[in-house]
Amino acid sequence: MRRRRGRALDKEEIALWHHVVKGVKPLPGRAIPALPPEEPDPGSDGQSGGESKDIARATQALADKLGVKAGGKKGVGKAAPQKPAAPKIPPLAPLERRQRLALRRGTEAIEAVLDLHGMRQTEAHAALIGFVRRAQREQKRIVVVVTGKGGGDEGRDLMFGERGVLRRLVPQWLASAELRSVVLGYGEAGRHHGGTGALYVRLRRRREERP
Repeated sequence: MRRRRGRALDKEEIALWHHVVKGVKPLPGRAIPALPPEEPDPGSDGQSGGESKDIARATQALADKLGVKAGGKKGVGKAAPQKPAAPKIPPLAPLERRQRLALRRGTEAIEAVLDLHGMRQTEAHAALIGFVRRAQREQKRIVVVVTGKGGGDEGRDLMFGERGVLRRLVPQWLASAELRSVVLGYGEAGRHHGGTGALYVRLRRRREERP
């Protein structure tokens, strides 16, 4: 009976067989099939498959970074939109000495006054915010905020039972991010406007008013 001839082993099978019989001496006349040489990838100019893949990955990574396709053409998809940077809070500017003197002498007019006497902290905070924003909308530039000197019951914060708290907190509120787009600067008022218990507040012009 004629012995049936088996099919030839492919490259992967030969490599697997070499791994299995590694270190085993073959029987006489039964040679182990030799490993076929590795074929370079088409278009790789003699480079191995692993090197070609590494180059392809590096090329694609660079193309993604530059927003173009690996072939050199610009990508069709739009780049992801970047979040706009948060607007910078403008710094406060102290009142100029000449302006302070003009206000104290009455040669420059006070356009509005807010009296916070007897208000609780939360009430005073809300009143201050509403007052300065409204004054800016009405195109006022100089206003007075009366906090009280804290020497009597009028300067007492009724919620915390602490005297003079508004005198300390109002400057902090004026310098806060909530009002920095409205307030340009502030300074201690003249004696006839409240002295140490009041502040001159200079307001910024609204953006639509700027030339």
